[in-house]
Amino acid sequence: MIDVIVVGAGHAGCEAALATSRLGFNTVLCTIDKNYIASLPCNPSIGGPAKGVVVREVDALGGQMAKVADSTALQFKMLNTTKGPGVRSLRIQADKILYSKKMQEVLCSQENLTVKECLVEEIVVENGKVKGVLTETEEFLQAKIVILTTGTFMDSKIMVSDHVTSTGPDNKKTTKNLSNNLRDLGFKILRLKTGTPARIKTDSIDFSYAVREPGNTETEAFSFETEKILPLKDQIPCYLIYTQPETHRIIQENLHRSSMYSGVVEGTGTRYCPSVEDKIVRFADKERHQIFLEPESLSLDTTYVQGFSTSMPYDVQDRMLYSLPGFKNHVVVKYAYAIEYDAIDPLHLKPSLETKLVENLFTAGQINGTSGYEEAAGQGLIAGINAINKLKGKEPLVLRRDEAYIGVMIDDLVTKGTKEPYRLLTSRAEYRLLLRHDNADQRLTEYGYNIGLISKERYHKFTSKVKELKHFKQLLAETKVNYSQELLDYLTEKGYGENKNLGNCHDLIKRPNVETKVICQLHNIEIDEKIAKQLDIEIKFEGYISKTRREAANLIRLEKQPLPYDLDYNKIINLSIEAKEKLIAVRPLTIGQASRISGVNPADIITIQIYLKQYKENQDE
Repeated sequence: MIDVIVVGAGHAGCEAALATSRLGFNTVLCTIDKNYIASLPCNPSIGGPAKGVVVREVDALGGQMAKVADSTALQFKMLNTTKGPGVRSLRIQADKILYSKKMQEVLCSQENLTVKECLVEEIVVENGKVKGVLTETEEFLQAKIVILTTGTFMDSKIMVSDHVTSTGPDNKKTTKNLSNNLRDLGFKILRLKTGTPARIKTDSIDFSYAVREPGNTETEAFSFETEKILPLKDQIPCYLIYTQPETHRIIQENLHRSSMYSGVVEGTGTRYCPSVEDKIVRFADKERHQIFLEPESLSLDTTYVQGFSTSMPYDVQDRMLYSLPGFKNHVVVKYAYAIEYDAIDPLHLKPSLETKLVENLFTAGQINGTSGYEEAAGQGLIAGINAINKLKGKEPLVLRRDEAYIGVMIDDLVTKGTKEPYRLLTSRAEYRLLLRHDNADQRLTEYGYNIGLISKERYHKFTSKVKELKHFKQLLAETKVNYSQELLDYLTEKGYGENKNLGNCHDLIKRPNVETKVICQLHNIEIDEKIAKQLDIEIKFEGYISKTRREAANLIRLEKQPLPYDLDYNKIINLSIEAKEKLIAVRPLTIGQASRISGVNPADIITIQIYLKQYKENQDE
């Protein structure tokens, strides 16, 4: 019998299948088309605010996305470098052809993993427990665990104006039967919508009208194991242009021809990545909107027009594009379109990503109502890990909100649900100063090692790094400032005129713009550049980090207070009606999770705690 079947080979499916097979379990990955594995059907980039940190977290836990992204990148860019460390993140332009090809190679060479081309039409369930799947050809594949990672392929429809086609992205097959199957099993189905812009022949664009946007780093990578990345001189630039008054006029005059505004679209679109016509309507006071021109692949002469997704008819799209700077001779390789698809209500999920309605059925990625490659990869990895924990009889891995953006995302989904495609934002994380790009390994590598996805060799390197950080932090605290002329000149250059009674080097580094690397050099302390950069953050923000950790301690305390899954909330006197309804719907596993449910107020939490205490006392008597 197959141990695990993963349905769908997008970014969630790849991570799930690799995790289960690497942990020694026989896994079958079902995909409609092997050549479409790990495709980048929309933006040819990975990372960005919050999302980039997720890719680092996937790597720290032993996932694959970071390594493939690093090895196939066309450009590396650190974002928000002038802002605080809690919002800094890496973003890469991926070579979409190489990325997919590289991930295919990894999957096809992985022990315990079989990639099977088939269309899954039904989840087979007996007595509330998954038994396997049924394919389009009525082949039954029996398995102990099934992980659904269908992306945008459940009952998907491509829409251009009033023309609707029942296909998935890039005209791939779609299945309506699986949606109906899930409905029959009791799942609430959401109808969601997203879109993609046109692809333009690169040599038909006059980039002299655009602002060049080059990469800015050749030292920062997604994977902690990546030692060398593409040099800056070899990185491919992106370009920035803006919509014009003529662009806005064309869109406003043709709104009735857009799928969204003509009534064709039924699903809810993503708020944080709207179509260009939606931007024009929602932000009518804005005179212009940013558009980034991004290369798709070295093997393709195509440019992705980021920020210009639309469902307008082709003739209107051509006029819209013609109005853009440098697009007078543009040649369209592929027109923009909107896509609708089915997802499940994530309130049907446990924090482990196992469904509440069917035992041993897990879901991950866009089927859970999220958007983005990175969000999908994070969920896929957690679903794969917890599928194996379930088979081993172990407790699931549930990351707290102060431990990982992945934890924030999953907690948001299973506690609050979503009515639109969910996108990770730094603002969603109340402890984002703890969830930084630089420290993902310190937060999660221990988990990855204990699970079995991090090798002993890598774990040894990690522990050595932690010891180094501790050693240098202590050494800097014990080293008194050397009042050399070089140091005084450096401090004067940084804007510090009065430099008496400086104390130790640790306290000196707390000053803004004073760099650990320079202070170490001026005190004859040899230090690795990456260690110095991390100490810049840890020392300068020491007070804020300590305060955030104290705030997170209350969360940890509440998360340690379990709630019985079968608790009868109707029996709790003085609990508000709204709270009862929400608690019954979500079935929180801890007091902490219950406290984050919309409609459950602090008084309700106190009432529950009193009830549980009295119940326990009665049980003990």
